[in-house]
Amino acid sequence: MIAHLRGRVLEKQPNRLVVDVGGVGYDLAVPLSTYYTAGEPGAEIALRVHTHVREDQLALYGFATALELVVFERLIGVSGIGPKLALAVLSGIEPRELVGAIERGDVVRLTRIPGVGKKTAERISVELRDRLPREIQGVGGEAAPPSAGDARRDDLASALANLGYDRRAVDKALDAVLKDHADASFEQHLRAALKTLSRA
Repeated sequence: MIAHLRGRVLEKQPNRLVVDVGGVGYDLAVPLSTYYTAGEPGAEIALRVHTHVREDQLALYGFATALELVVFERLIGVSGIGPKLALAVLSGIEPRELVGAIERGDVVRLTRIPGVGKKTAERISVELRDRLPREIQGVGGEAAPPSAGDARRDDLASALANLGYDRRAVDKALDAVLKDHADASFEQHLRAALKTLSRA
């Protein structure tokens, strides 16, 4: 699984970057917020990456900041939202403004994002209100550093999502696993979560 890339911009389009890493070109779909911060071809760039795996596709999604990546991964966990719509959402609203709208339950603001109708906005608001990590909640003040437990949960959720598991099922499994095996290693947590998901 690719989680991070550092190289040079080879090609640049509003929804796509090709990054040259040691002579290998990685094609990444990106939101406009990342596109705007990317330099011109030849410039150095570092991106956080979500590797999206399906039976017939392996796609890379690149993000300039950790916040963009976290919000993207939360969005694709909402029923009815795939990677393309999640990118469209991030391209239509600044990540911190999106987080604020979700916290307030501001469906009207969410429906102003291109491609987001009322039902989708309501799902985003309801399903993500309690699923945003602590470090990006409370957008009006200073962000609190993530705890080790939060970081572990996010790493596990990302790994399981990349294996194709539904985000809501992943969240339920992790609730149980992290509660019952608080002191386990990452590998032990991952095996326990996979075992729980296989029984679901």
